[in-house]
Amino acid sequence: MSNVALICTLAFVAVTVVLSIRKKLGLEKDIVVGTVRTAVQLLFIGYVLHFVFDAEQPLFIVLIVLLMITVAAWNAAGKAKGIKGLRIRIAMSLLFTEAVAMALLLGLRIIEPTAQYIISISGIIVGSSMVVCGLYLNRMKRELEASRGEIEALLALGASAQQAIKLSAKRSVRSSLIPTLDSMKTVGLVQLPGMMTGMIVAGADPIEAVRYQILIMFMLASSAATTAIVLSGMTGGIWFTEDLRLPRDKEEA
Repeated sequence: MSNVALICTLAFVAVTVVLSIRKKLGLEKDIVVGTVRTAVQLLFIGYVLHFVFDAEQPLFIVLIVLLMITVAAWNAAGKAKGIKGLRIRIAMSLLFTEAVAMALLLGLRIIEPTAQYIISISGIIVGSSMVVCGLYLNRMKRELEASRGEIEALLALGASAQQAIKLSAKRSVRSSLIPTLDSMKTVGLVQLPGMMTGMIVAGADPIEAVRYQILIMFMLASSAATTAIVLSGMTGGIWFTEDLRLPRDKEEA
């Protein structure tokens, strides 16, 4: 893609801004800020990856993956502000998911142990798992509020924190996996995923692109389920106060 073509892509942003202004949505500032951040962040990481791919140093690979996990955990924790210890638990869940996925990918020799493969696929795993964390936390907050009476009754009868919120956590895990599972049902029929499309546009054989996309879809499903289940288990007790009460607001958490 030429620089002129890249600049022309701003037309999409302009259309969005115009629609926001006409409908008085008030999203113009967010759209502009998001556009600038997207361009700066992608250009920055492009140069970083160019350096890392050439260097092929394991330390650089580890540092970039840890940076991804840290930023993802910080962002996902924003879905449930005021909950102590949430960010570290999210980070540990993402780290566990990343470790399991990479152990399978490298152990079964599905991908080559190079920076090009490890960093690229790690970005997909951590990014999608971050979304799952956000969905889980959003649903869990609603579940706890809606089931407050039931949970407090179970606690009064002697149930532990994990036992009291078991059904709420189960429903939240199921809810967080719905987008991933729905995507698997429609991929290839309703949408052509980004990785597959990118490979085809770059000139790769469509069948080869499909092989990689199948890998990504299976990996994403596994990573989503792993992240949701691990996060559910690790956050069972943090929703309560020290005396096992559900806080009424963020300040009490």
